[in-house]
Amino acid sequence: MPGTSLYLGPGFDPMERYEYFKQFHDISLADYRLLTDNLKPRSFKKGDCITVPGQVQRELYFVKSGVQVAYFDSGDKTYVIDFSYSPNLCAIAESFSFQVPSRYFLTCLTESEFECLSYEDLQTLMDQSRQIERLFRRMIEAMLAGMIDLHINLRALTIEERYKAFCRRNPQLLHLVPHKYIASHLGIDPTNFSKLYNHVKF
Repeated sequence: MPGTSLYLGPGFDPMERYEYFKQFHDISLADYRLLTDNLKPRSFKKGDCITVPGQVQRELYFVKSGVQVAYFDSGDKTYVIDFSYSPNLCAIAESFSFQVPSRYFLTCLTESEFECLSYEDLQTLMDQSRQIERLFRRMIEAMLAGMIDLHINLRALTIEERYKAFCRRNPQLLHLVPHKYIASHLGIDPTNFSKLYNHVKF
């Protein structure tokens, strides 16, 4: 998804999310309000799991504050898929979109606040508004493009190039997320990641 600023404090501005959505599709303010009027508040503590393997994700989360991580464990290793933060969406995409059991964990790395929308409510809204349907289709397309870019970068870029690209997109996460998770996400050995962190400056 397009880069965005990281929000972690009080005073969340719904219009920031509206402008973020308009990066994907020029949704009208009326349709945006139709969507957000159906949102319900949720909060989680640091370390809480939103979704675990085998569980179907029934709700889509709109991040107001905090950082979340999607990952899976294989043996004694953790493989990080992605991070989410305001004003992004937070979900195991295939579990929510197809209502199938998740293969991954979705966990809060910090205390997190959300507004959420059930799968059933989203389907109803997309039936009511072609603009909302188009917005979510384009957001999914952008998510897919981002996954393809990451897949290519893991094979085509050096570890320093991967590190620099991540820092340009998400500089705040370097100070909020345990570096072992960022290293896993970028396919970099933790020792090499520490060297990059100490010697490559932005």
